[in-house]
Amino acid sequence: MPVIPAGFSIISDSGGFFPNGILPAFVIIQGVVFAYASIELIGTTAGETEDPRKVMPGAIRTVVARLLVFYVGSVLLLSLLLPYTAYKAGESPFVTFFGTIGIQGADIIMNLVVLTAVLSSLNAGLYSTGRILHSMAVSGSAPAALAKMNKAGVPYGGIAVTAAVTVIGVALNAVVPSAAFEIALNISALGIISAWGVIVLCQLKLWKLSQRGEMARPDFRMFGAPYTGILTLVFLFAVLVLMALDYPVGTWTIASLILIAPALVIGWYLLRDRIYRLAAERGQS
Repeated sequence: MPVIPAGFSIISDSGGFFPNGILPAFVIIQGVVFAYASIELIGTTAGETEDPRKVMPGAIRTVVARLLVFYVGSVLLLSLLLPYTAYKAGESPFVTFFGTIGIQGADIIMNLVVLTAVLSSLNAGLYSTGRILHSMAVSGSAPAALAKMNKAGVPYGGIAVTAAVTVIGVALNAVVPSAAFEIALNISALGIISAWGVIVLCQLKLWKLSQRGEMARPDFRMFGAPYTGILTLVFLFAVLVLMALDYPVGTWTIASLILIAPALVIGWYLLRDRIYRLAAERGQS
């Protein structure tokens, strides 16, 4: 590859920030959503924090700063080092870059780094999903067996179920290896968007109750609430629309909501009485 001076000239000489138009850049937003998955884990860990009112604001600010530096900053840096045509599907852009700098084995080392990051993400998923399933089981929204914990306080039932579901990805890769990652990305993005949407809706509900004087708002608040929350919901809905335009995987992923949404509603009505009963028993005790 010929030597190319690094800098913003690489972007301008390669067609600007949107060399293929604006629409492809927006359609791939579901991939960006996938990359930022598990940021909601901050809220999940609040229940295990000794003083969440003091610790959580600092943790949230730190995570936002790290996202700007390590995610946004690294992507900007890569775009200033090589033209976008040098990067290709199926290979990490970091591996691509380190494979071009002339250091023997640098791309292999970077592959190991990427693999470590993926395993870390998987571990975070097991952590969060296991505890979420445990909480759901305690409230009556999931089978009671998932509420069991070992002596170390680990919800092994929920983690085992989560691990079993991940095996589906291995099977998917064996059946349709060329589309397995895109399918997993879209399905994951759908779940992530749903989780974030529910979190924002809960925040808007809290704001509404605080306006009535029924609940007190926390000292650490979302900037511009509730308007920023509404804008977030609009953005998330727009991502779903863009996913639907990404035929065929994205289109079929959104189409699956025709089956998923009614199933969730039916499941809620089937478990509603049990959830209310358990809540009443906990209130009495």
